[in-house]
Amino acid sequence: MSFDSLGLMAEIHRAVSEKGYSQPTPIQQQAIPLVLEGRDLMGGAQTGTGKTAGFTLPLLQRLMQSPPPGKPVKGRQPRRVIRALVLTPTRELAAQVAESVDVYGRYLPLKSAVIFGGVSINPQKQKLVRGVDILVATPGRLLDHVSQRSVDLSKVEILVLDEADRMLDMGFIHDIRKVLALLPKQKQTLLFSATFSDDIKKLANTLLKSPALIEVARRNTAAESVSQVVHPVDKSRKRELLSLLIGRNNWRQVLVFTRTKHGANRLSEQLNKDGITAAAIHGNKSQGARTRALADFKNGNVRVLVATDIAARGLDIDQLPHVVNYELPNVAEDYVHRIGRTGRAGNEGKAVSLVCIDELKLLNDIERLIKRDIDKLVIDGFEPDPSIKAEPIRNGRSGSCGGNQRGGQQRSRKPRNGKSSSAGSSSRHRRRHNGGQSRRAA
Repeated sequence: MSFDSLGLMAEIHRAVSEKGYSQPTPIQQQAIPLVLEGRDLMGGAQTGTGKTAGFTLPLLQRLMQSPPPGKPVKGRQPRRVIRALVLTPTRELAAQVAESVDVYGRYLPLKSAVIFGGVSINPQKQKLVRGVDILVATPGRLLDHVSQRSVDLSKVEILVLDEADRMLDMGFIHDIRKVLALLPKQKQTLLFSATFSDDIKKLANTLLKSPALIEVARRNTAAESVSQVVHPVDKSRKRELLSLLIGRNNWRQVLVFTRTKHGANRLSEQLNKDGITAAAIHGNKSQGARTRALADFKNGNVRVLVATDIAARGLDIDQLPHVVNYELPNVAEDYVHRIGRTGRAGNEGKAVSLVCIDELKLLNDIERLIKRDIDKLVIDGFEPDPSIKAEPIRNGRSGSCGGNQRGGQQRSRKPRNGKSSSAGSSSRHRRRHNGGQSRRAA
């Protein structure tokens, strides 16, 4: 099947062709016709298989095929209102989706904007005041604009929840409900996700009307184009082994995952001392620093990008060859999202995990989730010391091998009296402090 057969208008097809795409991916083949029909949709696929274009292309066409609300006044076109809203969990994913909207809609008279935290809100307000048709946003910053009355969501015709499972996992459910209360009851809703948990299905039941269900791959599976290997190693020698692998194999572009922000900074500094150019990206970095680090990584000025799990979703790096789990994630599903940064769009990729004895249970959880054993390969000279005893990873911490849960993002807890602790107080303060996202979204 080609894009010619999907019924896309000439302007959109031209933009797709200029991007170099001629054949749609399986999720695009199935989703685009259904969205064009106006159906609500639950779309699931492995990360990196083209979900963004799967909703962006038909969304643009739907807006072009229906007249905008309002009537011309004295010969002027009515003021633009937000007709399509795309919610994403992270700044990086919001920027990626906004770029896709711009690229695929370049020959259409539609205006779009992206809003997220970590940057000044005033330029965003100015663009919103001028009017946009499509808004891509993170939930926290969107609610900031709502509180300042710089957005009107009452005319939204299409709602997209992108990476919905990640938004729920990051604690956005209350913000999502606040946003939903501001939207019209009659609208088309598209829910896209890498996985369909029971919580996602519960949310879908309250949002979607007789939705079509697309799931082009078994849940929680990595792309077949990604080769996976585990190198057992003592935690004290992980950095040494990583430098060896990068240098000996001449890896030119490597995305490395740690659990904590501090661990990402430390590893980046150590790699630079080893003569390997590296940069860190995590929630404590300003948005400008995150953008620069990613740009340097993409253009080859930085060889290694060390990231916490904020980068497991939303980073779209063409033909990224290598992903390294310097530390395994505490949540097994995050392993699938991490290694999904490579092997995208049918390209081959390699996922390497450096696993110390403390992480064997985490490794077992991952293998149980993906329903396969990952090949184990001990590197000569880095054989694990059998006399070392495993240390429990309490709350994500275990010396240099451990870290805070979910890439250094603390979960709020409730004491026995049922009241939130100080760690969970004032969601508005958390959003300001962390750039429009909850602390767990940093």
